[in-house]
Amino acid sequence: MIERYTLPEMGELWTETYKLKTWLQVEIAVCEAQAELGYIPHEAVEEIKAKANFDPQRVLEIEKEVRHDMIAFLTNVNEYVGDAGRYIHLGLTSSDVLDTALALQLIASLDVILEQLEALTQAIRYQAQQHRDTVMIGRSHGIHAEPITFGFKLAGWLAEVLRHRDRLCRLHNTIAVGKISGAVGTYANIDPRIEAIACQNLGLEPDTASTQVISRDRHAEYIQALALLAASIERFAVEIRNLQRTDVLEVEEFFAKGQKGSSAMPHKRNPIRSERLTGLARIIRGHAIAALENIALWHERDISHSSVERVMFPDACILTHYMLAETTDLVKNLLVYPENMERNMNRYGGVVFSQRVLLALVDKGMSREDAYAVVQSCAHTAWNTPTGDFHTLITQDPRVTAHLSPTEIEECFNPQHHLKHLDVIYQRLNI
Repeated sequence: MIERYTLPEMGELWTETYKLKTWLQVEIAVCEAQAELGYIPHEAVEEIKAKANFDPQRVLEIEKEVRHDMIAFLTNVNEYVGDAGRYIHLGLTSSDVLDTALALQLIASLDVILEQLEALTQAIRYQAQQHRDTVMIGRSHGIHAEPITFGFKLAGWLAEVLRHRDRLCRLHNTIAVGKISGAVGTYANIDPRIEAIACQNLGLEPDTASTQVISRDRHAEYIQALALLAASIERFAVEIRNLQRTDVLEVEEFFAKGQKGSSAMPHKRNPIRSERLTGLARIIRGHAIAALENIALWHERDISHSSVERVMFPDACILTHYMLAETTDLVKNLLVYPENMERNMNRYGGVVFSQRVLLALVDKGMSREDAYAVVQSCAHTAWNTPTGDFHTLITQDPRVTAHLSPTEIEECFNPQHHLKHLDVIYQRLNI
């Protein structure tokens, strides 16, 4: 069995050298399967394994002449192997090697992405624990709604990244597929058992029914999963950007010593990393469109997908990993300002507690329509007055005091009422 070659850095997984290494890995796996079934001599396979090598520069040099990357690669490998090289690529077509090797690259990249996703998961989990009781205002339509905690907000992020982890783990099975079935996938010149043995040794499953290529719906699903992950990262980044606005300032990106925010305005502390993440998500979404368009090829294959994938896969994998690393660091070092959260929540004298007053009045016998009108009148007066105070207006309104005691009114303004069931969510997430 051939060990899958892995590298710790995502960028290295998409170098020319690594790509050619996976090509050679597939070719040797096929030779071993051929020998196991008696199609070629075991001695030849041992010689191939001992001598097989390549020089990326030499491959490019040959390709300039032959205008075919696989032929250039095989020519260069045979320069190292000699006579035994005649058993390499026996009965195969280029896509047998290209698509099977691509699966190895995609799996290796997925493993790196999953490792970094786990780091982000732990960073979010930690901050959710730290801010479990940090009360802030929840917002809908960008407008103050009702109290939540910052930890609750982060719990939502945690649930989302856990779903991505599950998706990517399932994706591993979708993409871990090889094809050693010949020119149009009919096994005319290759025993299907060779495909089974070679794929098993490479840690892959044979494709169920390939043409000359593995159908690109698998690859589109891979890119779409990365685009979906990038969209979630963008959601987190946009939230940080909104909460860092000067008039909100409830959280802030860490601002390093010596960092400058603007060439013109020394006071500036901009959410540049969150903005960068927002922009990069757009690129990966664009690749998702290209991946979908790669599915429709002419008949049993063409190569319109190939030029796209040479750009799309390295870009999407490297950018996704970078975005995860950036987000992890951003979350770990996020500056949180509970005092600003409290200040914002109590603007206009606690208008965000309007529903609690409404429900209390209804509970005391007032019709919902009348209660809504009373509470809305007080809330809008507070909202539209520079020094408006909803709490004072409620406590002084005879329509309210006729139904609610001072103690009952005060209880309406207790934020803990809104937090009493949040433990259910924390328990679901094991926080």
